[in-house]
Amino acid sequence: MSVDQPPRAEVVIDLDAVRHNLGLLSARAAASGAATMAVVKADGYGHGAVPVAGAAVEAGATWLGACSLGEALDLRRAGITARLLSWLDTPDVDFTAGIAEDVDISVSSAGELARVVAAADRAGERARVHLKIDTGLARNGCPPHSWPALVKAAAAEPGLDVVAVWSHLACADEPGHPSIDLQARRFADAYRVARDAGLDPMRHLANSAATLTRPDLHFDLVRTGIAMYGLNPVPQPEDLRPAMTLRSSVVLTKRIETGESVSYGHTWTAARDTTVALVPVGYGDGVPRTLSGRMSVWLGGKRRPVVGRVCMDQIVVDCGDDEPAVGSEVVLFGAGTRGEPTAREWADTLGTIDYEIVTGMYRPRVRRRYTGEGGR
Repeated sequence: MSVDQPPRAEVVIDLDAVRHNLGLLSARAAASGAATMAVVKADGYGHGAVPVAGAAVEAGATWLGACSLGEALDLRRAGITARLLSWLDTPDVDFTAGIAEDVDISVSSAGELARVVAAADRAGERARVHLKIDTGLARNGCPPHSWPALVKAAAAEPGLDVVAVWSHLACADEPGHPSIDLQARRFADAYRVARDAGLDPMRHLANSAATLTRPDLHFDLVRTGIAMYGLNPVPQPEDLRPAMTLRSSVVLTKRIETGESVSYGHTWTAARDTTVALVPVGYGDGVPRTLSGRMSVWLGGKRRPVVGRVCMDQIVVDCGDDEPAVGSEVVLFGAGTRGEPTAREWADTLGTIDYEIVTGMYRPRVRRRYTGEGGR
């Protein structure tokens, strides 16, 4: 989209909401003596990694988390000086630049450890590593049977600082799930192995859900992801404020008669004379086609149904006997405070999670705009 042209659609990111949420989460962590990592992977869950990182640091985060080394280096190049951790890269990634830029690197295997050691030699600097143990998620992380050897090898490397032992919870968003305590016990066992090898690392295990529900698992550092963006991962209510709003505008209205059908396939037919409004946003802009016939928008102070199929570039809204002006704001989802749809509502309708909705909003045709940039 040309910067000189008005947007067809935009996501508005409320950085004050990010600050509020991070402040709440970091206060929970601090009560347990833990620091806070703000996770800004996937371009800040679709919210923009650099602006969100800045807001999070202002609100108390002392660490930032990125999935890949490339994401971490983008933050460094944007002037972010907080501690950074990256944890998942392809085998051909060279860690040299990350070590030179003071990025902490997660290690889950002997082969990965060797690559980090070699990169530290090339960089001429010590590498800071976080050893990851698989405690039951069965994704990344060292399997328990290989853990003692990995810890021993890391402890013997003069070019490494083993900063932390860490893991990730599978079911923390289901408070009381038996796997949480099982993973905690396995994590404690792995930490003892590291201590017995002569290491004195910090520990981090808690994600957003565990930050909110399991203070006993806060340890030295919590990693706040989805909750920082105002989306609550646990059933209990929390004072979290969704930071993202997806909005567009009306470009055309028309009156259609009873019996006229709308959009591809004629899946909806007007049961009475009605006014429809055309909105220039569709699945090319992140609105799932599978929401066809199952979504509404906020327009003219009320919810109105989207009728017919969601198209690549447009949707049609049934306005009844109202005729909104061309240019009227259309909110597809937001914080829900006015009664507008929310990302969680979209996710529930689609049988997915709100993480997928907001991360899917990073689209070439959708402009990002930030509010609350002045800080507190």
